[in-house]
Amino acid sequence: MAIYYYIILIAVFFFIASGCSVIHASANDLAPENNISKTLAISGSNLSEPITQQSPKITVVASFFPVYEFVKQVGGDRVNLITLIPTGVEPHDYEPTIQQLQEAENADVVFFNGLGFEDSWIDRVNNDNLVDTSVLLNLSQGSQIRNPHIWLDPVFAKAQAQQIENALIKIDPNNKLYYQKNAMNFTAKLDSLDSEIRTALQTCNKKDFIAFHDAFGYFAKRYGLIQHSVQGVSPEGEVLPQRIEETIRLADDLGLSVIYAEELVDPRFAEVIAHEIPNGKVLVLSPLEGIEKDEEDSGIGYLDKMEQNISNLKVGLECLT
Repeated sequence: MAIYYYIILIAVFFFIASGCSVIHASANDLAPENNISKTLAISGSNLSEPITQQSPKITVVASFFPVYEFVKQVGGDRVNLITLIPTGVEPHDYEPTIQQLQEAENADVVFFNGLGFEDSWIDRVNNDNLVDTSVLLNLSQGSQIRNPHIWLDPVFAKAQAQQIENALIKIDPNNKLYYQKNAMNFTAKLDSLDSEIRTALQTCNKKDFIAFHDAFGYFAKRYGLIQHSVQGVSPEGEVLPQRIEETIRLADDLGLSVIYAEELVDPRFAEVIAHEIPNGKVLVLSPLEGIEKDEEDSGIGYLDKMEQNISNLKVGLECLT
């Protein structure tokens, strides 16, 4: 009889030992770090992909609206992003405050457009990571007047996004895959925008348009248009009566009925010109140098503004679709 009790005790012992082993394995499976390890092991090619939530965000300063938009697209939620030139301010002749310059100096990286746009103040920013987003385009013309409005050309904007991607990866290499994915997604959106513009302008009766200032040269060249402007590279400065008269004659000679204004510049000059031409009217053609506060509050961004530009251009160019 004793031997039977002995056999039963041995059986109970192995049962308990086996059960404890099962419970121990289940606890391991529930541990977050083990789940992450298993997920990465299953994903294969993503073995080096970082867990971004565990790394601190980097502080980034962008000089003005389009650069800010491009950094936001590539940097996503991995960056604390500040725009140096405030919303609703025309940026061409803007001079940052001492406090703003200090913010830029304390940032992990500062992105600026280049090609002369920020020349009046960029040299005053003491930061080892000053990134010129135009350098991949090789458009510098030495001492000649440079036109900085590259962001209005979606193909050039892709190069700016690439420069931003490269710089963010250099500063924050642990999140390389994250930045690469965001840049790829934004590049795809810019490719779609480029294709949309080409399609939209195929059925236009006119190629000439009058912008308020010389911001659309790259855009016009890209899409086979001819830009004329009331002002030069900057919209700042007095518009002389002689220049208004010249623009009225030009619009009349070209048979144009639309004069384009800008959101951050007084539209009265465009209205005066439009009033003097047959069926004249004023529409906005945004150089995307900044947006109004209500647009910012509504979440309107670079791609939305470009869509608005396409719609208004189609009116002035008398496009069929």
